[in-house]
Amino acid sequence: MAEPLILFWHRRDLRLRDNRGLAAARHVSPQVVGVFCWDPGILGGNDIAPARMAYLWGCVAELEQRYRAVGSQLLILRQSPVQAIPQLAIALGSQAVYWNREVEPYGRDRDGAVTQALQSQGIAVQTYWDQILLDPAAIASGSGTPYTVYTPFWKNCQQQPKPAPYAPLTEAVGLSTAQQHQATAAGAIALPSLAELGFSWSQPLILPPGEQAAYQQLDQFGDRGLLHYAEQRNSPAQGGTSGLSAAFKFGTIGIRSAWATTEQALHQARSDETRHQIQTWQQELMWREFYYHALYHFPQLAEGPYRSQWQRFPWENDRDRFQAWCDGRTGVPIVDAAMRQLQATGWMHNRCRMIVASFLTKDLIIDWRWGEAYFMQTLVDGDLASNNGGWQWSASSGMDSKPLRIFNPYTQAQKFDPEGEYIRQWVPELRSVDLGTMLTGKLLPLERGDYPAAIVDHHVQQQRFKALYQTIR
Repeated sequence: MAEPLILFWHRRDLRLRDNRGLAAARHVSPQVVGVFCWDPGILGGNDIAPARMAYLWGCVAELEQRYRAVGSQLLILRQSPVQAIPQLAIALGSQAVYWNREVEPYGRDRDGAVTQALQSQGIAVQTYWDQILLDPAAIASGSGTPYTVYTPFWKNCQQQPKPAPYAPLTEAVGLSTAQQHQATAAGAIALPSLAELGFSWSQPLILPPGEQAAYQQLDQFGDRGLLHYAEQRNSPAQGGTSGLSAAFKFGTIGIRSAWATTEQALHQARSDETRHQIQTWQQELMWREFYYHALYHFPQLAEGPYRSQWQRFPWENDRDRFQAWCDGRTGVPIVDAAMRQLQATGWMHNRCRMIVASFLTKDLIIDWRWGEAYFMQTLVDGDLASNNGGWQWSASSGMDSKPLRIFNPYTQAQKFDPEGEYIRQWVPELRSVDLGTMLTGKLLPLERGDYPAAIVDHHVQQQRFKALYQTIR
């Protein structure tokens, strides 16, 4: 008797290792065939970054190779999944379609429609939580409601058992020759080039695409960077972060694998200081988890502020100032360095993300949603839950116990780029300027040269923002 054919629909889990849904499919049958669909509903959106598409394309290309290496194949589709996935499953006589769940509103709506279409044809659907450690329905406050503040969420999650990584897909069975012809007739195509998809990106990526590079990066970070994470993570010139944000976005690494790395490091730690370094990254992983759970429970976050009074905030939304911010021409060195790094690489250091977000909202008094959208249009790791959560944190409109937070970009530069290395790397006009002058922003016209004067005075704007804030309290 032939083994049942199971299709596994990849989305944000572009790996064979530590993939919960894929491991479950392989447990049922060796004939597991991967599917990836280039969704026109996503490709045609206004929040697509060329760098992110280049990374995604590389991940899909590697995944295709990895499937061949274990004896199966990855089928490529390019049409709406609501039609394409059921059409393919019916043509191949698939017994079931498996996938891992999404927290984003678009993905949840799409998956519901695909589920209905498959089940109406008698095709089973199995779904799993894979991109987060813990089921959102299982993590609740003492009153049974979702958490809206990070610290109690973190304390609860600390007490929860964490799942171990799942076994990789090995020794799978692919399609027969007849089934391959049926797949082609049902819409399966060769992998389109990045240009054929309508995108172009020629700069190096912050992390090479694919599962292999992601796990190599995790191993390197676990061996060295993790042990100094707390002390180095806020320095944009040192590269003290994990470098895995794009891998987490597209699931070229499993979250359980990352957590297991921290647990192994804690087991080997011999000092409280080392344990502090490791636990700091655990807390960052849980910030990601918190934002995912928040978007799952409160899908309206994708459209507007969590704190309803921020709907009434009188943003000034000066388009010239917004363009200067986008271009890295605000005259505030640390802000401009960060924005130029984003333009050149598709990535920005997390501390700098907070600095530029605070500057846009609290100094330029521009709606945080403008910045959120621009980040999604440029970031290689652009992720709705994390990006939205970070912007609402910076704008003071989100789930945060501190009602108002304003960063001084000059003191931030002095604290986190004290030697000016980061600023000098990305703002070459200031490389010969005195360090103290550069960090404080007190540049004379002759020192600035072609570099612009600051477009706003931080102290003046800080008071102005506070006055406007009083109108919505």
